[in-house]
Amino acid sequence: MSTYAYLGPSGTFTEAALRQITRADDVLAPYANVTAALDAVRNGQAEKALVPIENSVEGVVARTLDELATGTPLVVTAETVLPVSFALMVLPEQVGKPILKIATHPHAEAQCRSYIARELPGAEVIETPSTAAAAKGLSDGNYDAAIAAEIAAEKYGLKVIAKDIGDNNGAVTRFVVVEKPGSLPAPTGNDRTSLAAFIGIDHAGALLEILTEFAKRDVNLTFIQSRPTGLELGHYHFIIDAEGHIDDPRVKQAVAGVAAICEDIRLLGSYPRVGKTN
Repeated sequence: MSTYAYLGPSGTFTEAALRQITRADDVLAPYANVTAALDAVRNGQAEKALVPIENSVEGVVARTLDELATGTPLVVTAETVLPVSFALMVLPEQVGKPILKIATHPHAEAQCRSYIARELPGAEVIETPSTAAAAKGLSDGNYDAAIAAEIAAEKYGLKVIAKDIGDNNGAVTRFVVVEKPGSLPAPTGNDRTSLAAFIGIDHAGALLEILTEFAKRDVNLTFIQSRPTGLELGHYHFIIDAEGHIDDPRVKQAVAGVAAICEDIRLLGSYPRVGKTN
């Protein structure tokens, strides 16, 4: 039995993804935001956390990347993916009434932008920490409508008035399981290695130097994102996902090459990939 922290409240897509990988006796503990869920692992309130890291439409979840790269060290030990489908919901007694305020998470708003512009052009969109938080706020009478997963309507006694309102019906979100540093999962032959690379100071060719270390060893990169360090303008680090396990000689050599170039690197995990095989 394990205790999992996750982005709550109950009814989020994160909870739905978590239920794909947990057992019946595991404890699922919702937290208000990604930082709180990860801090629950850091301070021992939970053994693991599940947080969103990337969406096929909207891209990265910046808060997750920043927490993993710069907070007290944690490592990714697994991943899972979940198709996401959005619904517009209201209080049952408000069906048919004007919708002036819609609550939802920023990523959900971005994925439903065309629907909102077409069907509710005069509505104000209010950001919430999660789609389930929007549904809960709606149930408390704070908004006229919410965009969330259909399961949230069931949990909070809401009425779905429009289904599958996302602009891309094939949208998928990737989530990662995060734990305190320890032994890494064993290689499976279909793995992903994630790291944060901190360059000393921004200079011409810095990114090319990093990429070359992987390219010359024929290691494919599946993800790369620059993020500010927060120290001053022009200071960035790179979040990199590479195919293969850190124990694979080519991956290990590439990471060592990056370490020699950069001021610092942080191994964020080496874990089984979901889906595509090498």
